[in-house]
Amino acid sequence: MVTFLPSQPGRLADVPAFHRSIGGAESNVACALAAAGHTTRWVSRVGADGFGDHLVEAIGGYGVDVSHVRRDPDRPTGVYFRTAGDRADDAHEVAYYRAGSAASAMSPTSVDLDAVRAGRVLHLSGITAALSPDCLALMRELTAPRAGRPLISFDVNHRPGLWGEAYGPEVLLDLARGADIVFVGEDEAEEAWGLRGGPTAIREALPEPHTLVVKQGAKGAVAFCASRGQSCLPQCLEGLGGTPRGDGGPPARAKPRVGEGGRDGTPQSPGCDNTPRPAATAPALNVDVVATTGAGDAFAAGFLSATLRDLPLKTRLRHGHLTAAATLTTPGDLAPPPARPLADRLAALDDPAWERLRLGPGWTDADAEAVEEARTP
Repeated sequence: MVTFLPSQPGRLADVPAFHRSIGGAESNVACALAAAGHTTRWVSRVGADGFGDHLVEAIGGYGVDVSHVRRDPDRPTGVYFRTAGDRADDAHEVAYYRAGSAASAMSPTSVDLDAVRAGRVLHLSGITAALSPDCLALMRELTAPRAGRPLISFDVNHRPGLWGEAYGPEVLLDLARGADIVFVGEDEAEEAWGLRGGPTAIREALPEPHTLVVKQGAKGAVAFCASRGQSCLPQCLEGLGGTPRGDGGPPARAKPRVGEGGRDGTPQSPGCDNTPRPAATAPALNVDVVATTGAGDAFAAGFLSATLRDLPLKTRLRHGHLTAAATLTTPGDLAPPPARPLADRLAALDDPAWERLRLGPGWTDADAEAVEEARTP
């Protein structure tokens, strides 16, 4: 959808002008991964209007394949407006205009499912599930167990303002249970599902995903992994029909092993268990925040990029934090991630050096030495 960013702080009623940008959880992740050097495709629907033109051109400009985006002649492109404040701020406002949009007409029959499933990883968001019953049906189709499906990444992304009366956020729990990698905030798990016991309680409610990442805001993030090893994803990708390659290229297909060990038939890697104990943790970075919107999508992109490179689980969390920091230090929903050599160097810091880092606007353009010297007092 098209995002309108305010020209100044204040209530939506008082903001005199807005700057047009692009937004959308899945497209944000696709753009960030493309900017990080991965091959990505965005599959969606937009209106046959100027805003649709802008979205396709802007997202394609990041290097994302947009050839499977369909134009709807009868429905408009979705838009939304937001204030400049932090999403957690009581004064933060978001005005969604997505009911009846082109994207809300996505369904299992209106989307090219072969194009959607062609990649090694398919990233989905709970926001899409909230747009319409047809979108929810599409999400259920894509998260259902099936032989040879790609690795399913699911960001819960609970947005109360999008849910109607016919169904609610409890369906997000069912969708997450069908995914292989799940991202969820500790606060949104409490808001959506009433889970108040922290990451362990969330894992107990979601034992099925191979990898569960619980984001804890300024505290950091923890990851649970069904395999006892830190580098556990190769087995899972192989079990899903793909063997990871460090260059981000297409997978070498292997015989799928769907339904081994999963309670609901979801793929599991050999030797997996579902013990609810964190496999890795990574404290959040000290960041001079400009705006928070889009940071969750950036975190997912950083984590998935490191996953595709088969980096250790703790390192994946750190890459998530670094990519999120790039977005946190810019005003829009989307920012280019740090260059891979810079991100790799910072992610490899020892724990004390990591915790002393302080990142501000423009940090992704600085050299590694300068970034490392910008330490928290």
